[in-house]
Amino acid sequence: MPYNAGESVLASQEPPSVEHIDPAVIHRFDTRSSRPCEFCRELDPQFPQRRPLDQMVASSRKAIASAHLTEDGYVRHRMLELRRIAAREPLTAA
Repeated sequence: MPYNAGESVLASQEPPSVEHIDPAVIHRFDTRSSRPCEFCRELDPQFPQRRPLDQMVASSRKAIASAHLTEDGYVRHRMLELRRIAAREPLTAA
């Protein structure tokens, strides 16, 4: 193999990198088995304006943040959970 002046000798000896795709991640984005998140639908007044994929959760899981198909859906779900926690009355010492 001829040597090119701009090419590293070590780089040419390394095997080509292959992106690892976790099978769980592939299953997570399978929209055929998804449904709208009931939690977000009940608590988010802007739920209908979300992108359709941001509304969806994996149907094999509960309506929790990590079940969302997209990162934006996950973040919006967590924000609703945190807003709900912050709105609770603080516990008082007896």
